[in-house]
Amino acid sequence: MKPLPPDVTIVEVGPRDGLQNEAAHFDTAAKIAFVDALSGAGHARIEAGAFVSPKWVPQMADTEAVFAGIHRRPGVRYSALVPNMAGLERAVEAGVTDIAVFAAASETFSRKNINASIADSLAGYAEVAAAARKAGMRVRGYVSTAFGCPFEGEVDPARVVEVTEALFGMGAEEVAVSDTIGIAHPGQVTSLLRTIAAAVPIRAIALHFHDTRGTALVNVFAALQEGVVVFDSAAGGLGGCPYAPGAAGNLATEDLLFMLDGLGIYTGVDRSAVAAASRTLEPHLGHPLPSRLLQAERTKT
Repeated sequence: MKPLPPDVTIVEVGPRDGLQNEAAHFDTAAKIAFVDALSGAGHARIEAGAFVSPKWVPQMADTEAVFAGIHRRPGVRYSALVPNMAGLERAVEAGVTDIAVFAAASETFSRKNINASIADSLAGYAEVAAAARKAGMRVRGYVSTAFGCPFEGEVDPARVVEVTEALFGMGAEEVAVSDTIGIAHPGQVTSLLRTIAAAVPIRAIALHFHDTRGTALVNVFAALQEGVVVFDSAAGGLGGCPYAPGAAGNLATEDLLFMLDGLGIYTGVDRSAVAAASRTLEPHLGHPLPSRLLQAERTKT
């Protein structure tokens, strides 16, 4: 086994990727309280919302109000997803310092998800990234369907590298390689990361896993051995993909912290405080939180 890194950074995506596909309505006050609880738990990076059309993602319609209401703790980076120039303008007005753009490695998924080809989406994001950087913002990129597509099946690793390089080329300081439908396995993670590392610095790669097949944590472990030190997760394990029926939520932050704490890897995040933040959402969800750690604690006698 290769040596593991002494510390990692968790990018908390619960307020955006976790909530955006939930059917239950969360009012602005609840979202603000959720974000503040997550920053209070020690998170240094939180994806707090998305400046997307409320017609397509109604859960994110109040992102401006969320950013206006949260207590911005010193040292915490609060980011938002931005799909186009109109979204960027909203982000600038809201005082956002970090944005993310999202491209796909699957042509079919790209067209169904954002109604644009991969090439057209990258051209649009290059414009967004240039304007964001000019405004002093940090830019993050996502590569969705990097491990498999619900429409095309296997995805060529060369395409993943191509999109990743394009995002770095337009100024993204970090790219989150994403298992959108939760299909990745450790062997695939190791292989893809080694392919990517031949083209871009592995320290600038993050990983974003969903837990559809119960492999998210072992995938994180495989990635740790390849030098990845940034991982996305969502408090409570919330999330999912509207274009992948049956896909489970994001890797739960509590579950990730349980493993990393056990390995002696420092994150600066308090697992109990994250769990408490997650539990505040459960009464409104209409279903139990997917986090295995929270489920185990619920059944303790």
